[in-house]
Amino acid sequence: MTTNELELRTSTSEDLPQLVALITGAFLRDVEDDEIEVHRLVEEPDRTHVVTDVGEIVATGAILTRELTVPGATVPVAHVTGVAVRATHRRRGLLTTIMTAQLHAVRDRGTEPVAALWASEGAIYGRFGYGLASWQAQYDIATRETSLPARATAEGEAGRLRQAVPRDVIDRLAEVHDRVRGSRPGMSSRDDRWWRFLTADPRSWRRDTSAQRAVLYEVGDKIRGYALWRVKSGWELTGPNGEVSVTEVVADGVDAYTALWRFLLSIDLTRTVRFPFAAPDEPLPYLVTNPAALGTSVTPGLWIRVADLPAALAARRYAAPVDLVLEVTDALLPENAGRWRLVGDGSAARCEPTDAAPDLRLDVRELGAAYLGGTSLRTLAGAGLVVETTPGSIATASAAFGWERAPASIEVF
Repeated sequence: MTTNELELRTSTSEDLPQLVALITGAFLRDVEDDEIEVHRLVEEPDRTHVVTDVGEIVATGAILTRELTVPGATVPVAHVTGVAVRATHRRRGLLTTIMTAQLHAVRDRGTEPVAALWASEGAIYGRFGYGLASWQAQYDIATRETSLPARATAEGEAGRLRQAVPRDVIDRLAEVHDRVRGSRPGMSSRDDRWWRFLTADPRSWRRDTSAQRAVLYEVGDKIRGYALWRVKSGWELTGPNGEVSVTEVVADGVDAYTALWRFLLSIDLTRTVRFPFAAPDEPLPYLVTNPAALGTSVTPGLWIRVADLPAALAARRYAAPVDLVLEVTDALLPENAGRWRLVGDGSAARCEPTDAAPDLRLDVRELGAAYLGGTSLRTLAGAGLVVETTPGSIATASAAFGWERAPASIEVF
């Protein structure tokens, strides 16, 4: 694209300072010097689109090359991030230019059947075919109003808690994260550069809280879980009212999960524990004495865009046998449009073009919403977004596309 002085291109490493400044500015922050080199750990210039105006970057959108757990499988997924347009260049179609170029690049690459993103403003991305595929629970826990009772060890040998600096125990954190993420749709892979990025902890990310801390739950020489957290000191007339800000809780088993949460809810001089990345089916409400004290709210999580429809539907598994014809519309990627026969179960799936009469009609956006198993096709049909043409097909499809665990992402990328 070239319009007057506007030019669309992919970025280079030299662009990073401008990109970070543009993105942090779009999120109403000033860029700090300590952020630039941290972002170099994960930048992918050849997968970052920018629009320049007389050589200055005024819009951008990037893709991170990672895998995502989906129902029954792990799939290469384009992780979309850093979408921003300078305030002086709004209402000029630059966001559409970036998102369209990015989507076609994903399709042409041919290795990622799906794209995923977090939406700072949910009204934006539906028009590009993204569907809301998961929800996040947020806890604002009043620790004086509830507790986590002691319980007998459920899984044999008792473990121990050990505090550590996160960047010093990356290998231990990665060990349990890799073991756990395969069972939770919505969790992303992390290679060494991602772990170094997530544990870099520049001061500009702390926002009046402490440095990032880790607590590990170990049984013998094996790690079974960890939590990443920060604290914020506070005092009032009646005494301390510090806050614990929990970034992640990753546990392999009941004992690890229980021990980590008991620790987090009992840190001296604190009265509140905040955790914005809980799964909708988190066990914690059933462990504490007073679930109302968790102060639970629910907000949108991941948005999913199907880029290669037959590859995407064949890549995941299905909770119940399914053999249906889907008629799909897709305004931006016409290769996805048409009728597709989906046959699958818990062990395999295939998706092929067909001329048979459709059982369901839907847009690619609704297919993305249902892809992780967290949004029911029945619910979408209730909103008039999925049309049943064969009686009973909604029930069949809803059961098949669901999954035993709700999707949840434990990080904003």
